[in-house]
Amino acid sequence: MTDAEPLIRIDREDTTPPFEQVRTQIAAQVASGSLPAGTRLPPVRTLAADLGLAVNTVARVYKELEADGVVETRGRAGTLVRSGAARDLGQVRQAAADYAALCRTSGLALPEAVRLVEDAW
Repeated sequence: MTDAEPLIRIDREDTTPPFEQVRTQIAAQVASGSLPAGTRLPPVRTLAADLGLAVNTVARVYKELEADGVVETRGRAGTLVRSGAARDLGQVRQAAADYAALCRTSGLALPEAVRLVEDAW
């Protein structure tokens, strides 16, 4: 593992599923640059044990992060933060800000704007 390691905490009282808590925390750390390109994430079994989660839960997190272009799996080399992922997430963040501004100027309420995103997802 490189010198950076994701700092992840599961809030058991949060209604957000643990899977989503882990996924969003890793993605946010990549977007902020605190997990730079090339950082190797902990093995699935290790992270699962550390967080008290099922191995399949963490495996799904890594699989979805890979599908989103945030990480890449390199067999025995492990799962690493993909080069350019922070830039891509920065673009998404900007698109979200633009979308929010458009929704506000169009008179949409937050629940309606969220519903539109969920429908598109």
